[in-house]
Amino acid sequence: MNQQTQAAQLHSIPALSNNNMPRACLATFVMATSFLSTINHFHMVATAGLADDGILLTPDIVSRIHTDHDSIARASSDFGHIVEAIPNGVFHPTSPADIVALIRLSISQPKPFAVAPRGQGHSARGQALAPGGIVIDMRSMRRGDHVSMSSEQLWADVGGEQLWIDVLHATLEHGLAPRMWTDYLRITVGGTLSNGGIGGQAFRHGPQISNVHELDVVTGMGEMITCSPDKDSDLFFAALGGLGQFGVITRARIALEPAPKRVLWVRVAYADVESFTSDQELLISKPASSGSGFDYVEGQVQMNRTLTEGRRSSSFFSASELDQLAKLVLDTGSTAIYYIEGAMYYNDDTASSVNQKLERLLEELNFVPGFAFVRDVSYVEFLDRVGREEQKLRAAGVWDVPHPWLNLFVPRSRILDFDAGVFKGILRDAKPAGLVLMYPMNRDRWDDRMTTATPGGEDVFYAVGLLRSAVAAGDLERLERENAAVLAFCDREGVGCRQYLPHHASRDGWRRHFGEKWGRLAALKRRYDPRGILSPGQGIFPAAGSDSL
Repeated sequence: MNQQTQAAQLHSIPALSNNNMPRACLATFVMATSFLSTINHFHMVATAGLADDGILLTPDIVSRIHTDHDSIARASSDFGHIVEAIPNGVFHPTSPADIVALIRLSISQPKPFAVAPRGQGHSARGQALAPGGIVIDMRSMRRGDHVSMSSEQLWADVGGEQLWIDVLHATLEHGLAPRMWTDYLRITVGGTLSNGGIGGQAFRHGPQISNVHELDVVTGMGEMITCSPDKDSDLFFAALGGLGQFGVITRARIALEPAPKRVLWVRVAYADVESFTSDQELLISKPASSGSGFDYVEGQVQMNRTLTEGRRSSSFFSASELDQLAKLVLDTGSTAIYYIEGAMYYNDDTASSVNQKLERLLEELNFVPGFAFVRDVSYVEFLDRVGREEQKLRAAGVWDVPHPWLNLFVPRSRILDFDAGVFKGILRDAKPAGLVLMYPMNRDRWDDRMTTATPGGEDVFYAVGLLRSAVAAGDLERLERENAAVLAFCDREGVGCRQYLPHHASRDGWRRHFGEKWGRLAALKRRYDPRGILSPGQGIFPAAGSDSL
């Protein structure tokens, strides 16, 4: 199956909704029937017994492949609810050795089957799907405590299947925590490390992939390799941000730091983008040693219709504060209101001085007078803020809806052009349901040896996230048109953006995305996944069994 055929298959399969259940049941029946010959062949291979390194190829491995309708349906879609692709089965490993055995089973076939690890399925464009292949349900390994630590050396060994929220609670028992967090914690360690893992601490510590000492990776050759910057470093750097193309991350050694007890959680509002970006860049320039800055810096863009016509509730702002912000829109005539979100960590021994420290910092900023909002919360409450928002959205029935998200890295030199063309142009009259993020990161906190593509040539670049949801009829088509217009604007104006959590429909698109890294990545793919079986939903390389890899 070539890449274009695979892409067509990913986008043409009907949703497994109640209205499509007869068709879905028929599809499942056909799949199960066609899968019987494969299962029988698996049993024949399994009778061969031990592999050279003692990995068992037993019928027990085959028995962990589920082909029931519910398992198939769950593994056929993801958080994005845009792309659907039906796998032939869902594998439930109990250990990394099971994953080794499954992959060896695949590459032992004349025509190998594709394999895609899936944690929470939090991808937006089918990246965790395996059309016609096997989805590995990483959650099935989530039993007991898979977190071990060295309090002296400040690291934790965590399973790739572990949720970051569980890692947080496990490390806090020792007064420690990872240095770098994504905004949402109910996703897996292996999932974020396969993409990058960005958030408000990245300006200081880099992304999550810059805070890893060591990995265990199961390659597309069925080899379990422990790698680090000093051992099998090519695989280590390839797997970090590698979109699942070179192996399945089953363990990561994560950098820790002493955990604070509490947080001053701050938002300050701006009516103009110039002051907003200037202050953000000031904040991320402050070294940790100065002790005078925020420990977390992000930013958001609120389009004027969102404030004047949107829902009157927020996990941070009170109703009266939302009214205050809406009035600011009307008074200034602004297309959007921008606000910096900052966090200042503190403990019992610094509680008496943290408010004065915050006051001094705010005096350096040029936000609209009277528009500084502060909350004093626990460290866990701050980190799990999106988890609370998730519960509200689930209760309102607007969590399991299509999410046509678009995440971009924009060079600092073009961020004002981007704002003018997108927020004051393409999205000027939009009333988005969701979140729009915009915040800078320091380039020197990223390692170019890793796979993740970033804009080159500048010390600072911005993360811009159009994290919007399609909650009403026609929303998905409109949002997709707007996303396409944003990408076309960036291409036409030579903005130099790179997608984060990328999606490209063609091989040329992927080559442009990775730029000068492409040749090295193609060579690493041939070395670590020569049969092309891993994570086919990304659509980067030819599908399993192709001769063109």
